[in-house]
Amino acid sequence: MNAPFKPEAPPEWNLADLYVGRDDPRIETDLSAAKAANDELASLEGMFLEARKEPQRLGVLLDRGITLYEQATNGLWGVGAYAGLAASVARDDPSWAKFEADLRARSSQIAAESLFFTLELNQLEDAEIAKALDVHPDAARWAPWLRRVRLSRPHELSPELERFIVDKAPAVANWVRLYDETLAKLTAKAGDETLTLPEALNRLSDPSVERRKAAADGLAKALEERGSTQALALNTLAFEKQVEDRWRHYETPAQSRHLANEVDGDAVDALEQAVVEAYPRLSHRYYALKAKVMGLDVLDYWDRNAPLTAAAPRAYAWDEAKGMVLESFQDLAPKFADAARVFFDRPWIDARPRAGKQSGAFAHPVTADRHPFVFMNYMGERRDVLTLAHELGHAVHQTLCQPLGTLLADTPLTLAETASIFGEGLVFDRLLAEATPEDRKGLLAGKIEDGLNTVVRQIAFHRFERRFHEARLEGELSPDQIGGLWLEVMGESLGPAVKLNAGYEHYWAYVSHFCHAPFYVYAYAFGDLLVRGLMEKRRENPETFAPLYEDLLAAGGTRTYVEALKPFGLNPRDKAFWAAGCVQLERLVDEFEALVG
Repeated sequence: MNAPFKPEAPPEWNLADLYVGRDDPRIETDLSAAKAANDELASLEGMFLEARKEPQRLGVLLDRGITLYEQATNGLWGVGAYAGLAASVARDDPSWAKFEADLRARSSQIAAESLFFTLELNQLEDAEIAKALDVHPDAARWAPWLRRVRLSRPHELSPELERFIVDKAPAVANWVRLYDETLAKLTAKAGDETLTLPEALNRLSDPSVERRKAAADGLAKALEERGSTQALALNTLAFEKQVEDRWRHYETPAQSRHLANEVDGDAVDALEQAVVEAYPRLSHRYYALKAKVMGLDVLDYWDRNAPLTAAAPRAYAWDEAKGMVLESFQDLAPKFADAARVFFDRPWIDARPRAGKQSGAFAHPVTADRHPFVFMNYMGERRDVLTLAHELGHAVHQTLCQPLGTLLADTPLTLAETASIFGEGLVFDRLLAEATPEDRKGLLAGKIEDGLNTVVRQIAFHRFERRFHEARLEGELSPDQIGGLWLEVMGESLGPAVKLNAGYEHYWAYVSHFCHAPFYVYAYAFGDLLVRGLMEKRRENPETFAPLYEDLLAAGGTRTYVEALKPFGLNPRDKAFWAAGCVQLERLVDEFEALVG
C-alpha cells in the first residue's frame, strides 16, 4: 500500500559548501590566502603613481593590482558571508553573534592594509588611466569597476582618515547588530499566543479582524517597549553618518547612496515626485475602494493588507510554490528555470520559520567563485510565493553574472532589484491566469497592494528617512519624535481612507533597512517601476525580449542603469518614464474598481 502523500516542508540550508562550522580549518586557510593577496597588493603602494606616464607599465600594474584586490575580496567576503548567513538563523545564540563580530573585525583589519589602493588610483588622471587600458587589453576589462571607484573621487579623505574610518567600522556595525538582535528577540502577545516578529507581521494579513487587531496591538506594544533601544541605535548611526558625510563633503544624506547606485540625484527626485503626485490616484483611491468592499467607512491600519473576505485565503504548500516559480521562469526562457532549479535541488534555500531566525528575505551572492544562498520565512501565503520568486530572481541574476568575477558582477541596487521584481511579476501573471473570477478579485487586490507596498510605501520610507536625517542635524530625536515623523509621512502616503490607530507610531522600529543601508529603500520603487517598463516590452515581443533581458542580467555591474536600459528603448532619466510606470499601476486599480462595481 502506498504511503499517504505528504507535502514537502520548507527547507533549511546547509552551509557546508562554505564551511562546516566555526572551527572549520578552511576559515583560517581562506583568511590567510586573502591576507597574502592583500599583502602583495600592499607591496605595490606608490607604483601606480610612479607609472602614471608609462601606459604599458601602468596597464600591467592595474591588471595585477585589481586581480589581487578581487582575490582578497573573495576570501574576506566568503568568510563574512558564512558568518552572516549562519548568524541570521541563530540570532538568539550569542556564540554566533560573537563569531560574526570577531570575523568582521579581523576582515576589516586585513582589508585596511590595502586601503591606499583605490585612493592612489583616484590620484591618477582620467587620461592616464584611459591610455593604460588602451594599450593593455587585460586591464581594459576592469574599466567598469574603475568607473565606479572614481565616482567617489571628489569625496575621499586622507589615507590616515580613511584608515581611521575602516578601523572603527566594526564598532559602528555593532549598533546595527543591536538593532537586529532586538528585533530577533522580539515577541508580541496576541491573545493567548506569543508571536515572533515575522509571525506578527504575517498575522496582519489574517482573514479574522480580531486576530489582525490582536497581532497589531501586540506588535505595537512590543515595539514601544523596545523603542528607546531602536531610537538610540538609529540616532547613533545617523550621527556617525553626519560626521562622515560632512568630512566627505556630501551635499545631502542620500548622496553617497546615489553614487553607490550610480544614479543621478535628480533621477531619484523625479521618481519621488512622480510617485507622490500619483498618491491620490493610487493608494488613496485604492484604499477607499477596499474600505467600501469590506463594508467600512475607513480601514484600520491592520486592515490595509487584509483579504477582502473573512474566508480563509488559499494556502500554498512549498512544493506548489516551487512548481509555480519554475514554470513561470520556464515561460520566460528555459535558462532562467534551469538556474533556479539548482537552488531547490541543493540545500541552498532556508525557508522554514523558527525561533531565533531573523525576519525578512534576501538572496546572498557570497562571491562569484561560490554560489548564492536564499533566505526567507515561508508560511504558505500568496505573498510568500511571490517572495520566493523575488529572491530566486535575485539568485538567478547573481548566477548569470558570476562569470564576470566578484567585482564586475556586483550590481548597483537600482538594477539589482530588476530580476527579483520581474520574477514576482511572472509568478503573479500565472496566478491570475489560473484564477476563478471570484479569486481574480482577491488576486488583483493583492497585486495592487504589493505594488503599493513596493512603490508608494518605499517612497514614503525614503521620505521618512530624509526627514529623520534632516531633523537629526538639530540633535537627537526621541522615540516619540521619530514616531511623529513616521505618522506624518505614512499618513500622507496612505490617505484619508486608512486610520493610523494608536500604536502605529511605533512601527518605524521594525524597518531594519533604516539601520542596515540608509536610503536603500527607494531602490525598490525604482526597480518596480523600471520592471513595469520592461514587462511592457516583453508583452510587445516576447521572443526578442528574452535574449536582451538575459544580456542585461549577465552584464552585472558593468553598465550604468542608462546603458542597461537603452537596448529596450527606455530612458529612466525622464520623469515621464516613472509617471508611465505609475499609470500602469493605476490601470490595475481601474480594473479592480470595475470588478467590485
